[in-house]
Amino acid sequence: MREAGLLTWEAHQVAKSMVRPGVATREIDAAVDQFLASRGAIPLFKGVPGPEGVPDFPAATCISVNEAVVHGMPGERVLREGDVVSIDIGVRLKGWCGDAAVAYPVGEVSDEARRLLEVTEGALRRAIELMGIKKRWSQVGKGIQTYIEDAGFTSVEALSGHSIGREMWDGLHAPNYWNDDLTRARDDWSLTPGIVVAVEPMVNVGAKDVETLEDGWTIVTADGSLSAHFEHTIALTKNGPLVLTCGPNGEGWAL
Repeated sequence: MREAGLLTWEAHQVAKSMVRPGVATREIDAAVDQFLASRGAIPLFKGVPGPEGVPDFPAATCISVNEAVVHGMPGERVLREGDVVSIDIGVRLKGWCGDAAVAYPVGEVSDEARRLLEVTEGALRRAIELMGIKKRWSQVGKGIQTYIEDAGFTSVEALSGHSIGREMWDGLHAPNYWNDDLTRARDDWSLTPGIVVAVEPMVNVGAKDVETLEDGWTIVTADGSLSAHFEHTIALTKNGPLVLTCGPNGEGWAL
């Protein structure tokens, strides 16, 4: 899984190099797709079945701009100065999966947007810290939520992280919040060595509510406010959390 994770990080470097005003999201996706093919890897998202009546996901990446939270479909949209763009890349290599996301400012952005990026990355950093000292996911989820809300933003509750291995979704949910009355009991699991989780805070400037666009994939904030998304694939080991989607020397976002 580390090999898949490292390749995921490398693919993100390809995407990062292209984030600037005037670049279409389809161009970023095409570059990542070509890079993964050159390395003998399979884009994890391409061909994922959609809901009934919705075509399978057509791209190697999810590229979500401004009010788009996740699952944005690359296309003709051109990045503009001041945008916030979240890029999510999944990789299958030698039968194992890696999954990671980063949000970037496009050129100069507002103070609010920059703060949103700082808080969302910080929420992922906080999650990694908590995974090393807590016993159950509920403690991590609550810690993520508290960190985000203390900063004046909201944590998306309709979506969550997930365990990952030979499949992208490997059975466990990892919500970025916790409410004893509302959160399903199955989502409170023990932080046991051997589990690998894609941890992915999704943070909104406005309300936590989201909705899906007519394309059947793109999930946006219901109030049109900015959103950002950061994610790492993290293994739980007897020595603590190990980030699998960092660079060759352990570098990366939220680290």
